[in-house]
Amino acid sequence: MEILGGPLFAVAGAGESHGPGISTITFGCPSGIRIDRDQIQSFLDRRRPGSNKHGTPRNEKDQVALTSGIFDESDYEALLSGPSIKVGETEIPTYQSGFATGEPIAAFVGTASSKSGHYQQFAGTTGEVRPGHTDLVKHHQSAGFVDYRGGGRSSYRSAISDVVGGSIARAFLMEKFGTRFLSNIVQVGALKSKTHIGDMVDAVNVSSADIGNFESTLASAEIYTIDSDFAEAAAQLIMETRKDGDSLGGVVEVVAVNVPPLVGAPLYNSLKLRLMGALGGVHAVRAVEVGAGNDVVTRLGSQNNDSIRADGYQSNHHGGMLGGITTGRPLVARVSFKPTSTITKPQKSVRKDLSEIDYQLDKGRHDPCVAIRAGVTLESRMAIELANAVLQHQAGRIEAENFKLF
Repeated sequence: MEILGGPLFAVAGAGESHGPGISTITFGCPSGIRIDRDQIQSFLDRRRPGSNKHGTPRNEKDQVALTSGIFDESDYEALLSGPSIKVGETEIPTYQSGFATGEPIAAFVGTASSKSGHYQQFAGTTGEVRPGHTDLVKHHQSAGFVDYRGGGRSSYRSAISDVVGGSIARAFLMEKFGTRFLSNIVQVGALKSKTHIGDMVDAVNVSSADIGNFESTLASAEIYTIDSDFAEAAAQLIMETRKDGDSLGGVVEVVAVNVPPLVGAPLYNSLKLRLMGALGGVHAVRAVEVGAGNDVVTRLGSQNNDSIRADGYQSNHHGGMLGGITTGRPLVARVSFKPTSTITKPQKSVRKDLSEIDYQLDKGRHDPCVAIRAGVTLESRMAIELANAVLQHQAGRIEAENFKLF
């Protein structure tokens, strides 16, 4: 069973790259939180294929339909103004905007731009295996019954559920604490940016205006980074690498600001443990750093400890968590992605029956650098884990007054 987050706030997803669509159920959103389809759609638009010219040429609109878990009796007409789903000859209206009822929130995103014929090369027991991909292990794990088209469940398309569930977590955290999430590409191949959001928000009191400025800069950039010089150089490198039939790795910084302190746990339910697992579990991720990350190895304790005064921690080498518990400083992590596995350069490989071949991709549409579209998924997973930690913290604050009916 695959559940993201949990046990109190959790997301379950289903669907393959070239199947009819991706289904998502989000559990545990507290009742009364305003849920707006357009807000969820805005995050899906950042993730969707075709959203950036440096990503895959596959172009999916990824329109989300909400089918349960929200209600608004004061504006019933607006509630049911979401996009319709057609089943046979029946047009079924879906939800546009309302309040979470506390019940599971269900969503569906249909697939409209699959080209399954591109994947015939990988069909059957003599199908070819892409080096670096899951073709071989998924085929044998499923006894040959896996959906191989587009990578099936191993496709980045399955991260739609992360973004839908993460959007609901964001709505909850924003309404209750003003918590916001940002991401920033800081490395592509050997090129590194010198500008990190984590360093900038660490030095200022983060306001909505500051966040808005970051978001505007990121939205207008050639790739999703606040460093315009780096964006230009990285875009050129991606273009050249794509033409050469190869791919690149990358590093994405993900940051949460206005984080509620005191949530998490010190050991087996540590928020650090949960976050590193959630971020590290995204497709193609190979490393996760929290706070100062690997740099702490070169420091003395006197250099790495964050000074404390009456108004709080004076720096954030700890990345917003100590002992797996939030301190109120920004949560900061950097996530490293391997180069995209599917490339057009010739490689040594096998068929699924393990007969050796000289492999070369026939057809397909792929991201030359998977980090380009990954930021919103990382933000979403951070939001899901933080929402779950907040609810677990609240579970330890039991008041009899909240349990009265009459």
